[in-house]
Amino acid sequence: MNGVLIVNKSSGYTSRDIVNIISKKFNTKKVGHTGTLDPIAQGVLVVPIGRALKISELLTSEKKEYVAEVILGYETDMLDVTGKETKRNIPNVTEEQIKKVLAGFIGKQDQEVPMYSAVKVKGKKLYEYARNEIKVTPPTKEIEIFSLTLEDTPIFENNEITFTIKCKVSKGTYIRSLIRDIGYKLGTYGTMKSLTRTMQGNFSIKDAYTLEDIKKDSYKLLTIREALPNIKVTQIDGPLLKKVKNGMILDNFFDEDMSLLVDKEGKEIAIYKKTDDNKVKLYKMIEV
Repeated sequence: MNGVLIVNKSSGYTSRDIVNIISKKFNTKKVGHTGTLDPIAQGVLVVPIGRALKISELLTSEKKEYVAEVILGYETDMLDVTGKETKRNIPNVTEEQIKKVLAGFIGKQDQEVPMYSAVKVKGKKLYEYARNEIKVTPPTKEIEIFSLTLEDTPIFENNEITFTIKCKVSKGTYIRSLIRDIGYKLGTYGTMKSLTRTMQGNFSIKDAYTLEDIKKDSYKLLTIREALPNIKVTQIDGPLLKKVKNGMILDNFFDEDMSLLVDKEGKEIAIYKKTDDNKVKLYKMIEV
């Protein structure tokens, strides 16, 4: 079994739970995912299977999109509604103030990692420090936000707002931390009520399958070729095919920076990439 499955993860499951379920379904241990979603979060989880694991880093593109529901006025230790309340301050802000603050987060910035995360400090995960009430300074990471839009929902009904965020694919982008920082800029606190990842790279939630769909065999497994629509396909055969299978550096024979090479039957063989001296070299061997 080889290909890419786009899963619409439900809240309550860890990303690892999904991998284990898919692994059991397809009777293979060669299953992964390309971007962790917290248990409270739902939405797009890209799951490569078999040989598709070799191209995992090419599946996420540069952007991801989320829709976040936020409660203003209090903060928890987890920065979401599953945590224990630690701070409270009922907000007194307008729609225009919220839009202005959201606009101020567009671009590159440093973000402090939440304490309840798996990021390590001195060899221990931050959530281990948090659970044992040990004080430690969490690290900061650079993130980049492309857009941050307040949705047309009733604002301040139960002090709740909804926004859509498009950001760069990065292990350092925590929506919970972003909500915390937005709350601070508004002179109050913010807690994540729900989070849905609606896009990851080229993959949309409208094309994703629920676990129920998958259990009923109502899904489409994308081929490696289908999962990489932005990479040109080049057909090869004869001596060139043999050289590619041996992973040899070759004279350039395609125009783009990178190409997916297939044999005359359409089988994906390898991905080759240009070098600075007008050669092409092996980027990923897929066939073996």
